[in-house]
Amino acid sequence: MTTHVALLRGINVGGRNKIPMADLRLAVSSLGYAGVSTYIQSGNVLFSTAEPDTAVLEAALGDVIATTFGLKIGVVVVTRDQLARVLSDNPYPDEPNPKYVHVVFLGGEPDQALRDRLEAASDAAAAKGTRDSVTILGRTLYLHTPDGYGTSELSQAVLRITTAVNGTARNLATTTKLLALAAG
Repeated sequence: MTTHVALLRGINVGGRNKIPMADLRLAVSSLGYAGVSTYIQSGNVLFSTAEPDTAVLEAALGDVIATTFGLKIGVVVVTRDQLARVLSDNPYPDEPNPKYVHVVFLGGEPDQALRDRLEAASDAAAAKGTRDSVTILGRTLYLHTPDGYGTSELSQAVLRITTAVNGTARNLATTTKLLALAAG
């Protein structure tokens, strides 16, 4: 069995899409997955299953969340090994504050139109003098916001753009913790 991490988009944020973690664990367990646990309230679910296809897992989780909670939300599933690779590929290893680097996990490979939109958003931010930047590596975006994520115009643009491809962001501290939890 392989350990997976499901990353749910936009739950328990600002009073919207509320899902109690105990209820989420029960819903995920109902799919027959083993070792189901959650980490913080923002929709991080760890579980093990013999099913190797993350797209199948994403669909099953999306369906059980829709049925159980009446919410249609984005779900991205990665394996423990994929999560480790995301962390090892971090293009901002010298950033001392892990909350200034966000990983945006995408539900699919970004097409050229998405890449162009991200590049335009990055160029617009740079023209305003920001130090923020975004790097695309496969199905993963790395967003560096050295002046803070909450005030970053680029971070807001990236989140709007990636909604179309089922993207969900976690800061590097959370991503690192998820890998530690997935390693057991």
